[in-house]
Amino acid sequence: MSKMQQHAPETPATRFLKQHHIAFSTHLYEYEPHGGTSVSSRELNVSEHSVIKTLIMEDENGEPLVVLMHGDHKVSTKELARQTGRKRIEPCAPEVANRHSGYLVGGTSPFGLRKRMPILMEKTILDLPLIYINGGRRGFLIGIHPHDVIRILQPQLVEVAI
Repeated sequence: MSKMQQHAPETPATRFLKQHHIAFSTHLYEYEPHGGTSVSSRELNVSEHSVIKTLIMEDENGEPLVVLMHGDHKVSTKELARQTGRKRIEPCAPEVANRHSGYLVGGTSPFGLRKRMPILMEKTILDLPLIYINGGRRGFLIGIHPHDVIRILQPQLVEVAI
């Protein structure tokens, strides 16, 4: 059965959004390993800028944090550390990120995380009318209003896009 005919999966992320009465749309696509946001934006025919990556990083003490970033940008970890008062921030190894979030890399959602972590969001995401962010499974994005993300996750806004 093609992805278009399948029903959207029930994930910790979708359960979290339903519990918080947040409206969202579901979008399935054919996942490609290491394809990233360029594949999902192409498959869904949306701007890569509006596809938001959920990145699990850690600071110098090994404390995890979540960074939400436009698909067509990278994170300046140096600037992120400066803006958050940390000495150093770097991406987690995939297996460590999986352990922290409860999701597989490539299917990480900021909603319904396994453990509480600080969430940092690129400020310019708020300029978009709608964003597409992982729904908790590879090949599954949800469409959501960025102000709903602010309301339920209460992320710290940062300006670290490069």
